[in-house]
Amino acid sequence: MDLFDSTGSTSAGLPEPSPTAPLAVRMRPRTVEEVTGQTHLLQPGSPLRRLLDTSGEYQRAMPGSVMLWGPPGTGKTTLAYLIALNSGRFFVELSAVTAGVKDVRAVIDDARRRLTSGGQETVLFIDEVHRFSKSQQDALLPSVENRWITLVAATTENPSFSVISPLLSRSLLLTLKPLDDDDIAGLVDRALTDSRGLAGEVLIDAEAKLHLLRLAGGDARKALTILEAAAGAALDRHRSQEHSSQARVDLTTMEQAIDVAAVRYDKDGDQHYDVISAFIKSMRGSDVQAALHYLARMIVAGEDPRFIARRIVISASEDVGMADPSALQVATAAAQAVQLLGMPEARYALAQAVVHIATAPKSNRAHDAINAAIADVQSGKIGVVPEHLRDGHYSGAQKLGHAVGYKYAHDYPHAIAPQQYLPDVLAGYEYYHPSDRGFERNVTQRMDAITPILRDGSSMTGRP
Repeated sequence: MDLFDSTGSTSAGLPEPSPTAPLAVRMRPRTVEEVTGQTHLLQPGSPLRRLLDTSGEYQRAMPGSVMLWGPPGTGKTTLAYLIALNSGRFFVELSAVTAGVKDVRAVIDDARRRLTSGGQETVLFIDEVHRFSKSQQDALLPSVENRWITLVAATTENPSFSVISPLLSRSLLLTLKPLDDDDIAGLVDRALTDSRGLAGEVLIDAEAKLHLLRLAGGDARKALTILEAAAGAALDRHRSQEHSSQARVDLTTMEQAIDVAAVRYDKDGDQHYDVISAFIKSMRGSDVQAALHYLARMIVAGEDPRFIARRIVISASEDVGMADPSALQVATAAAQAVQLLGMPEARYALAQAVVHIATAPKSNRAHDAINAAIADVQSGKIGVVPEHLRDGHYSGAQKLGHAVGYKYAHDYPHAIAPQQYLPDVLAGYEYYHPSDRGFERNVTQRMDAITPILRDGSSMTGRP
């Protein structure tokens, strides 16, 4: 179904975008077939595909609320429009940033009058619904419960934490994924040639297009906004020089239009692996200046900040380890900040974690210890759990010897009970050997005191 009729307006009251509207608005898909990405939601027979079915066969089964959760620029608004228009419902859009309870109630009152007088149902689309307060979300409940409206809400944050439970329980939750480079490239190609877009007036060089894909970061709206700015600059230059050929967007034009330098960094090629390798090795080698340099290269090149955060968390355990246990806390907090804030603000949290890890004392002894233990398990050095450590809670367990003779650690000085914990086949094995760096020096001292107690408890007293 085409969103627009022969008069240039929609049957649900949506005007056709004007020629001066932003490129991202003009290129909004008119049909399901034009939707970019989200193939996991658009499979035949899927809940979303059924909602978008134009035959009306599934309309009675449509839920009272639909939650669209995903990153910016992945098609949440587009899908809301398609749901409304393919079902013949009237469409109303509110932004949670500016709308209040009064605005919500006015829309609901209008929807009830429309339903009563003409039988036409209403789709209420609320963008950024996570910004609604609890009272604003509560105001939606009666209308959703009684089907006075069909709510389609979009959010970039996890609805489990940002949407009240009664509203969420009445919703079909659909999770959108970031668009990949092929999706964005197809969208750019269509915008260059489509009459709604640039109508073939502009060409784009391969190098400039690759840079655009890096900067877009899976965000279709961002990609089209960048393209529009670069195309405008190319057209202005073309007109001033009175060329007969088409205007062309090259890398220089792209850089000037968006005021971002193109970093020679290929996300899918050798430079991607070279830069991330240098980043990790710089943190491991305690060169904070180099680590920040490579972090900056990845940020400017449009690397996924979640990928960067994961590498930082890995380095906190693999390279710093017990020499500074707080490094993992800082790295994990940075990863959470990436999820909560997004870019560009999350760069500060990433930089803080990089500085912490690069300047922290280093130890890979925990890394080596778990790998050695895994190697023994994989080679068959397993043995049976000592009887005194086995579960003794179920009936008949003690008759089998389970938990008999177990020494409760808190009954002993220093909460250390002299008993064997490893299976017999591994008794006396040592996997973890602390270093003499940072906090691990304390671990060494503590283990030196613990080990003799565990192996020789003749001087200890506790439960008889």
